[in-house]
Amino acid sequence: MLEITLLVALVVAVALLTHSYFFYIGVLFLLSKIIPDESTSQSDSLPSVALVIAAYNEEDVIAEKIENSLALDYPDDLLSIVVFSDASSDRTDEIVRSYADEGVDLVRIEGRVGKTECQNRVFETLEEEIIVFSDANSMYKSDAVRELAAAFAPDVGCVVGELKYRDSSDVEGESFYWTYESIIKRLESKLRSSVTGNGSIYAVRNSSYVPLRRGAISDFAEPLAIVGNGEKVKYAPGAVAWESTGETVDEELNRRSRIVTRSWHTVANNSQLLNPVRFPLFAFQLASHKVFRWLSPVFLGIAFASNLGLVLVSENPLYLALLVAQLAFYCLAAAGAVLDRTSVSSPKIVHIPYYFLVANYGMFIGLWNFIRRENIVTWETVSRESEQS
Repeated sequence: MLEITLLVALVVAVALLTHSYFFYIGVLFLLSKIIPDESTSQSDSLPSVALVIAAYNEEDVIAEKIENSLALDYPDDLLSIVVFSDASSDRTDEIVRSYADEGVDLVRIEGRVGKTECQNRVFETLEEEIIVFSDANSMYKSDAVRELAAAFAPDVGCVVGELKYRDSSDVEGESFYWTYESIIKRLESKLRSSVTGNGSIYAVRNSSYVPLRRGAISDFAEPLAIVGNGEKVKYAPGAVAWESTGETVDEELNRRSRIVTRSWHTVANNSQLLNPVRFPLFAFQLASHKVFRWLSPVFLGIAFASNLGLVLVSENPLYLALLVAQLAFYCLAAAGAVLDRTSVSSPKIVHIPYYFLVANYGMFIGLWNFIRRENIVTWETVSRESEQS
């Protein structure tokens, strides 16, 4: 009986892990071939656009971001640029004001209320048809706004662009992860609707915008709210934003734990979207892409513990082989951790397992924060050097 219980636990944990990280992509591909996308085409006329840039202590990159925005290939009379400063304490506001003669507006918001609340307040002042949300360190390709606008259709309330990392980025695992995420978003969009946005580059129709709770993670909560209202979220791979990853894996760990903490709260506030009766397809997507992914550290723990238990209670060589495979993976990750703290460049075979475990540790912290009902509303700017690509 004990062996059967342990085996069931192992099989379920491994099945959910492999589904979230591997099989889900295959299922999306097959479903996208079976279920047609019924979105209609957008009008040929260009809509008015407000580009809203989030900033908190961004003096190192804000001038470059504004220059990048002013150079976008979009008619000047149809594009407004707004920078909101969440009570910045450096020279961010001063730098933004220096571009006032070029039509760049600064909205300073006191009290460090967080990105989502800032977006809510800025939205109330905007009349443009399309609102594009961007981070200060995200540099757009010249046609990015055109690509976002072109992807809108009458039944589309939100369009998500593609984030790419520069070759000089330091955390290779993060770049690999976003390439993987881009494939999933592309397939979800073909099927019907993408599950999430991207804070670096996503656009919302003004009439579709839903004011959010202050603690919600805006680029995830806004698409969910739009889907809940019956509209679609589309992915525009031609709308490209460039960023650098964090300088260290530790910085990416902090970012991951903050994002997952807020995302769990956001899912809890939109739990109706996990109802397979009301949202059969989207509930499957949301659970597969996000919920199971964020639970992967739990599944990893269950898989290891149950596998170890099976080795102790049974002489079946298959159980031992599976345990050895798990230990080998963790040894590769340990080697990646050691090399990451030296000047030696880590090969992918050890860096990716290391990054995977660090990401899972960040997801575990996020889950634990959620269980304790803790949330993270504001964000801190890390030191970085940015260059346009």
